[in-house]
Order: sequence, then structure tokens, then C-alpha cells
Amino acid sequence: MRRYRWLVPTIYIFLLMLPIYWLLNMSFKTTNEILGTFSLWPQQFTLENYRTIFTDPTWYMGYVNSLAYVLMNTAIAVTVALPAAYAFSRYRFLGDKHLFFWLLTNRMAPPAVFALPFFQLYSTPLFGDVVLFDTAVAVAMAHCLFNIPIAVWILEGFMSGVPKELDETAYVDGYPFWRFFVKIFIPTIAAGIGVAAFFCFMFSWVELLLAKTLTRVDAKPIAATMTRTASTAGYELGLLAAAGTLTIVPGAFVIYFVRNYIAKGFALGRV
Repeated sequence: MRRYRWLVPTIYIFLLMLPIYWLLNMSFKTTNEILGTFSLWPQQFTLENYRTIFTDPTWYMGYVNSLAYVLMNTAIAVTVALPAAYAFSRYRFLGDKHLFFWLLTNRMAPPAVFALPFFQLYSTPLFGDVVLFDTAVAVAMAHCLFNIPIAVWILEGFMSGVPKELDETAYVDGYPFWRFFVKIFIPTIAAGIGVAAFFCFMFSWVELLLAKTLTRVDAKPIAATMTRTASTAGYELGLLAAAGTLTIVPGAFVIYFVRNYIAKGFALGRV
């Protein structure tokens, strides 16, 4: 049996990579070839699908809009979660367990529950004529409802693993709280911050319902653009495949840079 131990992981990796390869394969084909023939590689290799995406503002602005609200949301969620997680890990106060559980219940609710309230809230003029609907800010703030709880939960686990003696030693040495928090404590939990940022980024990147509901034209994300590729000739499958291939790239970059932090998160038992 030991001689065949490589077989199971090999099959798993093959099945894991097959959809990605097939998506990449389709992206270099025309729609007619996709519908007309079944081949393991393009018979009529074309870059027209990618050329359309990089030259048509309707397509490439979808990626810009998506990255805008995803990065904004990740920064807000991690920044807000850091002091909140520190409070849960270091202090005991009335209702702390109930409040912590309530935060997680927001994460458990499906986005469809909040789509209509967010739509009405962001469609209402605020501070005069300011309307948040169809802006990256609207989607970023909406995603905070789901990402802040998961960031707090992850960071609280990392912070609880840091001995309280570190805080006490810094106070004895004369460090004010915010200097200690920024200069000493945050570098200590850098792995936790990387893990929290990764999960916030990935949820915000793949979430479609709220992003599509809260945008129309100016801030429409790439996921919403991909759902509107129907024409008189049907769906442009090659174009969809090229767009899908490009949507994998940001997530792949994030996973590459935080892969060691994610491994530490699994080792500490919080992820």
C-alpha cells in the first residue's frame, strides 16, 4: 500500500486543477469552437477575448471597481477588528460572551437578508445630496457587516495566545497604550492580521448579491458584468471564460503572499 500512497493526492490535485485548466482552455477559444467541438486545447488559438476585456471600459472597469471596494473593505474591517479583538482577549466585562456571540450571528446570516435594507439606506440622500448607492463605499461598508465579525473572531484567538505579561512589561517600561499596541503588539500578531485580511479579501471578492444590488453603472463589479454577457447570438462563452480566468488572479496573489500566515493560523487552531 505504501507504494501507492501518492495516488490519492495525485488524483485530488488533478481533479482540483481540471476546472481551472478547462476555464483557461476555453478562454483561448471562440464561442463557436466551444459549442462546436470538444478538445483538450484550442484548435483556433485566439487572444480576442482578452483583448476585449483590456480595451473595453465596461470590462476592465469591473475589475477596478471590484478591487476598489475589496481593498477598502479589507482595510476597514481589519482596522476596526484590531481594537475590538484586543478588548475581548484582554478584558472581562458584563455581556462580553453574549456580545461576541452576537457578532458571529451577523456572519452566519445570508447576505440576502440585508440586501433590501442596505439598498434603501444607501439610496436615501445623506448630508444633502450625497447618495452612497452605486459607489465603492456602499459595497465596502455593506461587506463590513460580515467581515468585521470574522476578523474579530480570528484576531481574538491570536491575541489570546500572546501572554498578558507582554502588556504588563510594556506598561512598566513606560509605553503608552497606543504606542505599545502599534509598535509591539501588532507585530507580534502579524500572522493573525494576515489571516484575517485574507478571509476578508476573499469574502468581499467573491460576494455577488450585495455587490450587484448596491451598484448600477459607475461601481458595477466584474462579477455583475459577467452575468450580463448575453447577446442576440447567445452567451459569449469565450469572453466569460477569459473574464473568469482573470478573476482568479487577485485571489491567487493574496494566497501566495499570506500562505505562511494561513499555515500558522491552522497550527494555532483558530482557522
